[in-house]
Amino acid sequence: MSEAPKGLKKGLTNYGDQGFSLFLRKAFIKGAGYTDDALDRPVIGIANTGSSYNPCHGNMPQLVEAVKRGILLAGGLPMDFPTISVHESFSAPTSMYLRNLMSMDTEEMVRAQPMDAVVLIGGCDKTVPAQLMGAASAGIPAIQLITGSMLTGSHRSERVGACTDCRRYWGKFRAEEIDDEEIADVNNQLVASVGTCSVMGTASTMACVAEALGMTVPGGASPPAVTADRIRIAEQTGAQAVRLARQGPGIDKVLTPAAFENALRVLLAIGGSTNGIVHLTAIAGRMGIDIDLAGLDRMGTQTPVLVDLKPSGQHYMEDFHKAGGMATLLRELKPLLRLEAMTVTGRTLGEEIERSGPGFAQDVVRTLGNPIYPQGGLAVLRGNLAPGGAIIKQSAADPRLMEHEGRAVVFENSEDLARRIDGDELDVTADDILVLKNIGPKGAPGMPEAGYIPIPRKLARTGVKDIVRVSDGRMSGTAFGTIVLHVTPEAAVGGPLAHVRNGDRIRLSVKNREIALLVSDAELARRAAANPVAEPTAERGYAKLFLQAVTQADKGVDFDFLRAPRSVGKAPE
Repeated sequence: MSEAPKGLKKGLTNYGDQGFSLFLRKAFIKGAGYTDDALDRPVIGIANTGSSYNPCHGNMPQLVEAVKRGILLAGGLPMDFPTISVHESFSAPTSMYLRNLMSMDTEEMVRAQPMDAVVLIGGCDKTVPAQLMGAASAGIPAIQLITGSMLTGSHRSERVGACTDCRRYWGKFRAEEIDDEEIADVNNQLVASVGTCSVMGTASTMACVAEALGMTVPGGASPPAVTADRIRIAEQTGAQAVRLARQGPGIDKVLTPAAFENALRVLLAIGGSTNGIVHLTAIAGRMGIDIDLAGLDRMGTQTPVLVDLKPSGQHYMEDFHKAGGMATLLRELKPLLRLEAMTVTGRTLGEEIERSGPGFAQDVVRTLGNPIYPQGGLAVLRGNLAPGGAIIKQSAADPRLMEHEGRAVVFENSEDLARRIDGDELDVTADDILVLKNIGPKGAPGMPEAGYIPIPRKLARTGVKDIVRVSDGRMSGTAFGTIVLHVTPEAAVGGPLAHVRNGDRIRLSVKNREIALLVSDAELARRAAANPVAEPTAERGYAKLFLQAVTQADKGVDFDFLRAPRSVGKAPE
């Protein structure tokens, strides 16, 4: 059997004459000044997601340069190419709406252009999952490079960082505890440099998860964006990409059920973003691997939160990096990990942990015997309100509210919420449960991070800091509170949430993993018959594709046609 084409001979454009196709390709690339010697080397693609709209990727030029240096030093030919870049705060209606589009862009550009391996450079919340989804589908050797977290700032001698402190100070402003001048001052200090959020939000979560999956070089998750450590990681990533091109392992040998089990374990131990479950489910689905939510919840009872970072703890990503980063965490989690899982280095996770050395004294990563929270950061809830499941970040919730029954105060959609939440006439008390409908995958569309429903202003003024909130949407990993998310099926497709009314009683029991609407099945059926739900549609374009193909939260909010055609396993196994 003849060897598969490599380098510039891969994926030749179809002109009906392969010899001419290669001749023409070389002619054009030589126009950029390349020699035959350069063109005979392994070709390493570099997905460049730099954008003026994406300050989380503001260090992209330096990273691309360092990756190219690593590739050249290892004997490869670097070829950077642009893809969609999605920033959390600059994407309407929400970045999640564009995640799947970015994954398709990544996949098709990797397929269309000749490369023996690809370096994926991403950092902002949806970019890393989009790139891993696309690479999983494309199937060539791939390695992830994280852009890195921002530095922290200082407001009146208090250390601050995006975006947990963004929400904390905005809450103070809404409660009229600080004035216009102070909120403007803190706005200047929250983001002290380019890079991703400095707390354990979704970006930091996905950085840690990518390393746990074995998709980065060791130590790739934690160096801040503007440090020399981050640039060195970029150079190492380029060199490792050349080794991947020459000898593997392929992405199918890295993204295995064991790898996803390790990623879920880390997600729980870092007090990671609830978004991490949605993204891991989507990435796993591209490999034909199912994420078992019941199994995840069982893992949570054995996996305490060990990383003391906001919003579950007190520190920032800078501190996690100085404490040894993922090596320190993985060393502590070693008894709970699948050590046989392969990584992009060609070594197993167990081998990499051994290579990381004995560790040192630090106060950011706790021991299994002295966690900051006794169970995993996330819990899976079920009940008649969420037959397909719901998620709560229990490590960032108020312990007093995790066993609670209250009266529903219902908002039909985001517009209804914005219109009424701050009115003094709103009938609400601190014992009630706020319910927001129609912010799920199809309802919004795109499942925005509107699940972090603000405390009604009339309550905030009295000092109320938390209240139980329930929705079919998401919330930022930087957020905190007793908030039930990802209620499945969503209201927009006729899930039980669609039929909740003001005054209904809802029971939350995190201990029993329950979210229950205290209304009979017969009454729910009567309401559904009287008010049938018409699913959202669109006439054209990406919106039409999205609404026709997007799945629910328990399937990763991916497009149904992008999942692998056959299931090959589940995680945890």
